[in-house]
Formats: sequence, C-alpha cells, structure tokens
Amino acid sequence: MQTNNKTARLILASSSVYRRELLGRLRLDFESMAPDLDEAPLTGESPVQTALRLAQEKARTIARNQPETIIIGSDQVATLDNLQIGKPGSHAAALKQLQLMRGREVAFHTALCVLDNRLNAPTPLQIQDICTIVKFRDLSDQELDAYLHLEQPYDCAGSAKNEGLGITILESIKSDDPTALTGLPLIALTGMLRNTGIRFFGI
Repeated sequence: MQTNNKTARLILASSSVYRRELLGRLRLDFESMAPDLDEAPLTGESPVQTALRLAQEKARTIARNQPETIIIGSDQVATLDNLQIGKPGSHAAALKQLQLMRGREVAFHTALCVLDNRLNAPTPLQIQDICTIVKFRDLSDQELDAYLHLEQPYDCAGSAKNEGLGITILESIKSDDPTALTGLPLIALTGMLRNTGIRFFGI
C-alpha cells in the first residue's frame, strides 16, 4: 500500500543552500539536517564510488537518530582525467582549478540517495549517479580571476556556479537532469520519492 507524504517526515541530509533551494521547488514540507562526516575519498576509490558512498553515508548518518523518516542524501564529485576535483576553499585554489579545466571537458558526478527509514518501507534504499559533462571556455587568467572575485564560488566543486555568473565561463552542459550540476538531480529525485509513496500536486 502506498503512503502519502503527509505521513512521513522528509529530511534533506545537507546544509547546502543550493540543495535546499532546489528541493524547495517541489513544494514539499522538509527539514534540513547537516550530517557530520569526513568527505575525503578513500584510498583506491573511484570518483563515482566516492560520490555514491558519501550520498549514502549522509543519509544513513541522519537516519540513526531520525526513525520513521524519508531522507535525501546527495554528493557531487568533479573529475578531470579521472582525478577528483574538490571544493577549492580559497581564491588561489579556485584559480588553479579553473586554469586546469579551461578549454576542457569535466565530468561532474552527482550521487543521489533516498533512504526510506520507515518500518516495512516499499523501497528502503535507492541510489543513483547522474553524470554531467561540462565544457569550460578557454579564458584568460585575467578573466578567470575577475570571475572568482565577483562570485567567490569557493564552496563549489569545480569553482563555478552554473546557476549564477559561472554560466559565462562554460561552453556547454550535457546532462539528462538539468539540476544535477547545481547539486540535486530533481528528475531522478522525484522518481525516487514517488517510489516511496510521496505524491505531488495534492493528489
């Protein structure tokens, strides 16, 4: 028997303002809780494995103290030449990232996990990797430096906010899910939520 979203609390396992804004588009009641875990990749772990593991660990970390809930976990790893590109954290590190990526294609792996923490849940665990291929424009150091000073995307893997001014330094975006690059793939997510019994449009 399918359940209505009114019977289950929905929790986003993230403190990201970007993911909260995206989830808010679905007009569902939800809470945000930040999981406390080490996001460093494990030795020998591929970028996809890292993203999938962290998305699941974020959801499970929140689930330990939040029974009878549906929890959304997500993580994103950017890769170039199969090497992980993390959040820069500083202007200098961001400039170095953009210099490395200019004129090249970068794969952004956005892992999504929906953990149904209710007793007898119809689909207890769903997990998926959504890949987005981004081509960066071949811009000068001066342009890249100016962009970084204006938007300061130091908390974003790949050092660019595609939902903001960062779109100007991109040449193309290829993805089956247009919100995946921002951090929460809504097409995949709505399908997963429907599998848990959540319905949209009030019916």
